[in-house]
Amino acid sequence: MIEVAIASGKGGVGKSTVAASLAIHFSKQGYDVVLADADAEAPNVHLVLGINSWDEVRSYSEGYIAKIDYSKCTGCGRCAEVCAFKAVKYVGGRYVISELTCEGCLTCSLVCPESAISRTRVVAGEVRVVRRTRWGFPLVSSLLTLGRPNSGKLVTEVKNTARTFANDNSIIIIDSAAGIGCQVIASLAGAHMTVLIAEPTPASFSDLKRVHAVAKHFGIPSALIINKSDINPDYTEVITEYAKKEKIDFLGTIPYDEDIPKSLSLLKPPTEAFPQSPASKALRNVARVFEERILRNWSKWRSEFKPTEARPYVPIIIKPDEHSISGEVK
Repeated sequence: MIEVAIASGKGGVGKSTVAASLAIHFSKQGYDVVLADADAEAPNVHLVLGINSWDEVRSYSEGYIAKIDYSKCTGCGRCAEVCAFKAVKYVGGRYVISELTCEGCLTCSLVCPESAISRTRVVAGEVRVVRRTRWGFPLVSSLLTLGRPNSGKLVTEVKNTARTFANDNSIIIIDSAAGIGCQVIASLAGAHMTVLIAEPTPASFSDLKRVHAVAKHFGIPSALIINKSDINPDYTEVITEYAKKEKIDFLGTIPYDEDIPKSLSLLKPPTEAFPQSPASKALRNVARVFEERILRNWSKWRSEFKPTEARPYVPIIIKPDEHSISGEVK
């Protein structure tokens, strides 16, 4: 089994389109494929594939929130006084705990003289499954409940569900979220490789280097695809030079193509909506390169492009100085 995480750092560079196109190509070539949408906050792979219904939807519960038993509550207000998150407000003649801001720490219950506060499990989101798309592979997705934290745990649940559909010969393709936060960390953790998607702009290149640092932190090899490569050929060359320096396998480019947004508006994969368009041809070519270079020579490729050592990702910590602590503008 090979677990492939599609990542970019920057949003809107084509991760979902590439992930869906790879899954379709590999499935047509006879590979056992599982596709997972690991963006719990804004999932959209199902839109690329034109899927509008699910075979299975199940709730995912994680974390707790406090709950007031109003048959016991005397309205003393001690809960509001001690809540560090300001989650308890006096509304309509009684104290109310906000489900969006309560962290479930239960400090309020410790000071309640009437023992009127308990905690309850909260639904953090849902896991959604299509057992068999029309291309033959399953799709696993999720949707985070509005305002709930810990989307990374929901992504882990998506990955674990995807693995139940896989066997020793499967390819699991994981469409990661943008950024380098907990969702992306959950996507890359346990993956065997990552495919980095970039576009030739300074913003995308900057974010690419950050997400590549996360990949190196986990010690996994990376490949690179540059989307909309012809909008800035000089910067495309800058990014390919970075890939060469960092031992990232460059799989190819995809040109800017107005048929891509048209296909998304039609809720169809571009390789099927406009199969002869320049981008569709490039997507199929990149998939063939991936298959020939990586899938058919996995052990050799992994050995060649795996980082020589895991590099811990060290965040930059900006400490407030004395002036900012006092509230004065420096």
